[in-house]
Amino acid sequence: MKPAVLFTLLALTATAQQKVDILLRGGTIVDGTLNPPRKADIGIIKDRITFIGDARTITAAKTINLEGLIVSPGFIDPHTHALEDLNSKSKNSNENYLQQGVTTVFVGNDGAGPINTSAIFETWKTQGIGTNAALYVGFGSIRQEVLGKANVAPNPDQLKKMRAIVKRSMDAGAIGLSTGLFYSPQNFSQTSEVVELAKMAAASGGVYDSHMRDESSYSIGLLGSIKETIEIARQAKIAVNISHIKALGSGVWGQSKQAIELINAARAEGLKVTADQYPYEASGSSLTASLMPAWAQEGGTSKMIARFDAPATKEKLRAEMLLNMRRRGGEDSFLLLTPKDSTLKGKRLGEAAKLHQKSAIEEAIDIIKNGGSGVASFNMIEPDIEAFMQQDWVMTCSDGSPGHPRKYGTFPRKLRKYVYDKPVITLAFMIRQSAAFPAETFKLKDRGYLKEGYFADVIAFDPKTVRDIATYEEPEQLSQGIKYVLVNGTVAIDKGKYTGTLAGKPITNPR
Repeated sequence: MKPAVLFTLLALTATAQQKVDILLRGGTIVDGTLNPPRKADIGIIKDRITFIGDARTITAAKTINLEGLIVSPGFIDPHTHALEDLNSKSKNSNENYLQQGVTTVFVGNDGAGPINTSAIFETWKTQGIGTNAALYVGFGSIRQEVLGKANVAPNPDQLKKMRAIVKRSMDAGAIGLSTGLFYSPQNFSQTSEVVELAKMAAASGGVYDSHMRDESSYSIGLLGSIKETIEIARQAKIAVNISHIKALGSGVWGQSKQAIELINAARAEGLKVTADQYPYEASGSSLTASLMPAWAQEGGTSKMIARFDAPATKEKLRAEMLLNMRRRGGEDSFLLLTPKDSTLKGKRLGEAAKLHQKSAIEEAIDIIKNGGSGVASFNMIEPDIEAFMQQDWVMTCSDGSPGHPRKYGTFPRKLRKYVYDKPVITLAFMIRQSAAFPAETFKLKDRGYLKEGYFADVIAFDPKTVRDIATYEEPEQLSQGIKYVLVNGTVAIDKGKYTGTLAGKPITNPR
């Protein structure tokens, strides 16, 4: 290029950069790479970052002073249960995630993603959403649509229908296929069935995300489940992500080492295998899923309840429930989050049993008969949590569900506990695993980094005060210390307060 032409282009660029809509001034930038933090200003025009550097020559319609704050790309949460909130007219702001610094969420995980993908995206566009959002089509939803809740394998005709649902959903913009192979009726499937549907997602450029068949010792075990997930990646030729990776229960504590070795070997083979993780020692599930064996759940709730008192199944069922309870740490490892009987909320299962002068299993049966309950199950240990967290293929996720503090506190908790108070990982690593790496893994174009030309999903937080406030006793407490959040160039959190804006966009399959 001739010098005169080059000079003209540079001059035009400089002139264009003299005026921006928003100028973020004086913050310390952690940009999503592993580069050291640096002081820099950020200029934004409409929904894009147009300038990063020294902004002394730039004017702005709005200037925000970020002195003393850490500025980073907005966090991307690849596993949430925020679909119901996003679809509602009262909670579609997703404020609990904005206040964590999350600007993009994935929904439809665990095989629960709906099959009416187009309708969901239309709802988001019509009503507006506070964060960006991507949607999975769910294996559980597909299986129930075609096979009901029976413990059967699909015949060729049924498998064809299931594959067609995956294709239709992917064509409508689903990010991939999710499974919850631990849950009924998904746990009735064989690996080959899952592979066939994963192939359809792969053909459309999608990913496979799985709550694996076993994270403990219920069936094929933690390591067996990781091997199954890797085999799905191999046979379907698809990128796979292991949901909320953990070693659940004393029977598998310490197996993080072997799990990491298995995944590293698969990645060395060239397979695309990643995982996400939440920074809590308690998992979140339902009392039913935690205690009930798969065979007892076949056919749905009414048939399951009938088996509690049927002579042929009564004793067998109680014996297996007791084994599952011990597998997860015993009666006092279960904190009741959402029982229909509000007097039991916040109590341990053992405590509720003593209150009613029953055994823990009989108390659990009564709760399940009365509609069930979400539970926080305290069954993980710090050495495993930290070992997984340090892997460069593990992202941050919340798996946010009602009644568990992770829905309100995940990302600030990870910053406070594992970066600042007890340094297990560096700040730059945390930001990368919570923003840039998910964006790369799921091919979210122009997101996950602070770079010129990228979407202005930007957050600023106070390193001294950022922390989670939500507890198991009071799980719906908004986090603190996230001072500013911009979603697609619009200020959603201003000085720690939600502005009322709905600037999120549906994120569709990027094929």
